[in-house]
Amino acid sequence: MTKRALEESLLNGEASVSNNSSDSKKLGGNEILTSYLNAGFFSILTFSWMTPLITLGSKKTLNHQDLPLLSTNDTAYGSFSTFRKNLELECGNVISTVTTIKLAKVLFLSTWEGILISGIFAFLYVCASYVGPYLIDNLVQYLNDENKVKNEGYVLATAFVVAKLVECLSQRHSMFKYQQVGVRMQSMLVSMIYAKGLTISCQSKEGHSSGEIINLMTVDAQRISEFCLSMHDPWMAVLQISLALFILHRSVGVASVAAFAATIIVMLLNLPMTSLQERLQAKLMEFKDKRMKATSEVLMNMRILKLQAWEMKFLSKIIQLRKLEEMWLKKFLVGTAIVRFLFFSAPTFVAVVTFGACVLLGIPLETGKILSALATFRILQMPIYNIPDTISVIAQTKVSLDRVVAFLRLDDLQTDMVENVPRGSSDIAIEIVDGNFSWDLSSVDATLKNINLRLFHNMRVAVCGTVGSGKSSLLSCLIGEIPKISGNLKVCGTKAYVAQSPWIQSGKIEDNILFGREMDREKYEKVLEACSLKKDLEVLPFGDQTIIGEKGINLSGGQKQRVQVARALYQDADIYLLDDPFSAVDAHTGSHLFKECLLGLLKTKTVIYITHQVDFLPDADLILVVKEGRITQSGKYNDILTSGTDFMELVGAHRAALSSVKSLERGPTLKSSSITGEDTSSLSDFELEQEVENINDRNSKLDETIVPKGQLVQDEEREKGSVGFKVFWKYLTIAYGGALVPFLFLSHIFTVVLQIASNYWMALATPVSATAEPGIGSFALMVVYVSLAIGISFSTLVRAFLAAIVGYKTATMLFNQMHLSFIRAPMSFFDSTPSGRILNRASADQSTVDMNISNLVWGFTYNMVQLMGNIAVMSQAAWQVFIILVPVVAACIWYQLQKTLALLMPSNRMLYMQRYYSASARELARLTGICQAPVIQHFSETISGSTTIRSFDQESRFSEMNMQLIDKYSQPKLYSASAMEWLSFRLDLLCSTMFAFCLVFLVSFPSSIADPSIAGLAVTYGINLNAVQFKLIWSLCNLENKIISVERILQYTSIPSEAPLVIKDNQPDHSWPSFGEVHIQDLQVQYAPHLPLVLRGLTCTFTAGAKTGIVGRTGSGKTTLVQALFRLVEPVAGQILIDNINISLIGVHDLRSRLSIIPQDPTMFEGTVRTNLDPLEEYTDEQIWEALDMCQLGDEMRKKEGKLDSTVTENGENWSMGQRQLVCLGRVLLKKSKILVLDEATASVDMAMDNIIQQTVKQHFSDCTVITIAHRITSILDSDMVLFLTKGLIEEYDSPKKLLKDKSSSLAQLVAEYTRRSNTGFGS
Repeated sequence: MTKRALEESLLNGEASVSNNSSDSKKLGGNEILTSYLNAGFFSILTFSWMTPLITLGSKKTLNHQDLPLLSTNDTAYGSFSTFRKNLELECGNVISTVTTIKLAKVLFLSTWEGILISGIFAFLYVCASYVGPYLIDNLVQYLNDENKVKNEGYVLATAFVVAKLVECLSQRHSMFKYQQVGVRMQSMLVSMIYAKGLTISCQSKEGHSSGEIINLMTVDAQRISEFCLSMHDPWMAVLQISLALFILHRSVGVASVAAFAATIIVMLLNLPMTSLQERLQAKLMEFKDKRMKATSEVLMNMRILKLQAWEMKFLSKIIQLRKLEEMWLKKFLVGTAIVRFLFFSAPTFVAVVTFGACVLLGIPLETGKILSALATFRILQMPIYNIPDTISVIAQTKVSLDRVVAFLRLDDLQTDMVENVPRGSSDIAIEIVDGNFSWDLSSVDATLKNINLRLFHNMRVAVCGTVGSGKSSLLSCLIGEIPKISGNLKVCGTKAYVAQSPWIQSGKIEDNILFGREMDREKYEKVLEACSLKKDLEVLPFGDQTIIGEKGINLSGGQKQRVQVARALYQDADIYLLDDPFSAVDAHTGSHLFKECLLGLLKTKTVIYITHQVDFLPDADLILVVKEGRITQSGKYNDILTSGTDFMELVGAHRAALSSVKSLERGPTLKSSSITGEDTSSLSDFELEQEVENINDRNSKLDETIVPKGQLVQDEEREKGSVGFKVFWKYLTIAYGGALVPFLFLSHIFTVVLQIASNYWMALATPVSATAEPGIGSFALMVVYVSLAIGISFSTLVRAFLAAIVGYKTATMLFNQMHLSFIRAPMSFFDSTPSGRILNRASADQSTVDMNISNLVWGFTYNMVQLMGNIAVMSQAAWQVFIILVPVVAACIWYQLQKTLALLMPSNRMLYMQRYYSASARELARLTGICQAPVIQHFSETISGSTTIRSFDQESRFSEMNMQLIDKYSQPKLYSASAMEWLSFRLDLLCSTMFAFCLVFLVSFPSSIADPSIAGLAVTYGINLNAVQFKLIWSLCNLENKIISVERILQYTSIPSEAPLVIKDNQPDHSWPSFGEVHIQDLQVQYAPHLPLVLRGLTCTFTAGAKTGIVGRTGSGKTTLVQALFRLVEPVAGQILIDNINISLIGVHDLRSRLSIIPQDPTMFEGTVRTNLDPLEEYTDEQIWEALDMCQLGDEMRKKEGKLDSTVTENGENWSMGQRQLVCLGRVLLKKSKILVLDEATASVDMAMDNIIQQTVKQHFSDCTVITIAHRITSILDSDMVLFLTKGLIEEYDSPKKLLKDKSSSLAQLVAEYTRRSNTGFGS
């Protein structure tokens, strides 16, 4: 659709238009068409510019592409550029000097126009709302006057109605402006927090987990934006109180001083409440941060937690943190309940004091003056009633601002660490002179010491050394990640970096490789070929368009590493920094990568690569040997062999491994295998598998049509249609089975009935005019009134506390149910669900349930009862009001509830309006919830990949992506608020019509009025009708929007669970498995029903006590086999027997706790060394030290000050990759299981350390079944049996001796490649 057609359709109100392309609405630069920007005066005045969208929503389920784009000022880009400019003016270029006051000032300066306009509307609203109370005495006197002039009555009625219309219009537009300013503020803050996250130093990041920073984006930024709804409340309260006192002085004279004193007392109570709420809020957020930090860590490492059977322990840790949070939540809610009680009682207290003063001072009380005072008190109730909310919001906003400021003040990376020399201006690519660098500037011992290095362009430089020697730190200093203590560092040219732990973005493989660059098909194909990715892409269901799950979940370790390398190659940089890129790939792929990438595409580039594999060293122009943070040796391979011992240790270990391979190839020295007569049958199994594979190849085309294929990560589930009644019912009944709900309803009814009774009493018991005699004495008048006031206060107290109790209990139960549900979810749920979706529910949605929904639910019911009370009072004066009252009130309710009240409605227009609003508002609220998760997800990924992003100089592109996601979230949020104002304006018009009808009836037919007092009371309640109706609809709209948080949490309380933890009727013996034989029969595995099979019918036996090596090309199904063994993925067909027990028939904890694994990605958790080795607290310190000594970490730990209590930061960032792998070895040494799985356990360590690990396993697991997946040939040739997998099928399964005899076997070819490479290198 063309821009012009879209513009015309929106202006003409054609609701069937769908904005299918955001690009089609852009007009050069940043000018974007929206229906709001192009609306005329009348359209803006009446919110008619929203009608096309609401009409469209009534005809179909709204999707994001149906929403008009934001105006430039409302976009993240437009608002953030203004905010950034103002912040720099306020703080200079040093943003770390920002304070809470400065940040608040900058937010104000960046949105001052919206704030000013909303302030003008707020002023008009306050002034117009007091016209009614001012005129009510005149109306009562007019109705009581026997010689009344009709025209005077009509003038009075007109004044009432005009004031009411001005009040409605100004309130609606002030509310809309509040929301608009709030959206802009949230965009600014989220953009700022994101930008800061990209520049924060590694040391600062250690103290702030991604979970904490996510809380800043989801909870704190939202809270500051919501402050906009209350930003004018303080001065509005002063103005409202001043106008109220003016009217009271006119009505009750000197007694207004008593009213003023009572109001001041109420105001003074604010001060202690403000500080109390602020302190409670700060504590609440502190513990919420800790909980979110723990939740984020659990979600990031769910795979390892399930493999180790630790997930319930970590759930208990989250629950424990939640209990601490709940302690402060309970105090906060009790504080809120006390505040609500005090301030709900305040208007009654002020009225008692005022009327009491009149009685004491002898001021005559007349009906007109009392009604004027009562109407004033009812309006005065709003500022006084809003004061607790305002106090709470101010306290929460202050806490949130403080937290954001604390984050913005954190140290950034040093910008002057690396001197970037222009490309081509120097022959030297990298030069370091006397460089000293340290991750921890407070530490005496530097990480890298006395580094002197000069590298010329086109050099190939290898870096080697033992685990923890500082190799990765050397690369990190070249990209400016480690703080520099002293020295000079110059880099000439652009850089590309490949991290040791692969960082893959969620999204298409193609996008991961292009990484922001334009597609050059020829270059792209060359890169895919060089990185050996073409075969992998053929296997994947959508090729390079396959969407990768979070952290590359649906790629193997080797595939992730090669995608990383491809990303770097495609950038065509001058300098390449590769941190051990060959560790995660098999020998053949490693050879291909080295030959095609380093010796091929990168032959004209400067390349620095870390490797633990000695066979990649001879082709380097320069080798750097790093030890204890120093470069101890440097030179060509042959030169440094004889010049020191450090390099000789590494090469010696490699030569020992190579000699064992050669001796194995020769055959005679091979130790006797522990396998039985199954040797011969294994060959026939292999031949059978070959036949099966041939059949599969012939039928491959047929397979593709039969096997349903689909993307792993699907769009977030979203309910459609109205929020189900079961959601509301579940919320109401989850706490105590709903037992307290009837008492809450009763307390609402008692409160309203007593309020009406007290007003009736004052109206009927006082004379209509000064000449009439009072029927009841002043003392009796006040005794009854005070008694009723005490009753009102008591019922208010009861409902405040009941609401707090029910809200707290419900929030707690929903939290526990959701967390238990997703922790017990199968691994496939986490593979296909980005953590942002779960974190959004645990953070923003849970916060809404904790703090808001209870108030909205019970606020709605109270307003409903109040509205019924108003109707009852008005009908006393003029029952004819029902002629218009019933359909109007029914319309108000039916808009939202869509009940059978439609039958009572004569107005087709109202039916039409209902169909407009409800569907659109719901879907907009749902879209708002769904669109927040991608913002969190993107930020979470950015934080974990910030080093890669910075090294590629991609900060600006990622910030732009963040802003696009923010805008995608802001759109439904702003239009949701606009839709509510659209509805409220129309309902206000209906109520104003009813009020006008009532007034005209009273003026036109005065003779039908039984008592002017009752008529005056009816008008008093009529004046308040709009406010009550608005509160009712506002709380209902807000409730329906916010209840979606409950709906979203409930979605995650019913996730299909994985198999039971323990099956009591089928528990294995404590000694199981006593032998460790694993028998696999026709095993077929797929990750999801819509994805292809990964294992396609495996049958083999791992003999008890035997060492089995599993090899195969990357993506052949090795890791999937391990996951099937641990039941992380359940087989589609076939079975696995361990010691003749079918593992599918026992509990998953019984299974996983009896097996041990050293996983592919070495994982450590935040805490201490002790909690990382023994999170279940099952072992003594002596046993832990023994395990540390066995895994070669004992001496290292004894040097540390904290010993076993030494700190481990988030993800174990303060430990090297190799050290993390050794900790994983320590875990299995403690566990001492009969079956041990090594999944690439030595990928991240040097050859010497590899030998140590292999010897440790051989020594301590000599009688265990050991299953080893390894890319290093030396790690598996020592096995009793080797299983060679290809595309999910067994290609070979026999002893290494037999397989090596057959020179055509895949294993023999792999060994030959390794031996050739080790002997000759890759150079020509």
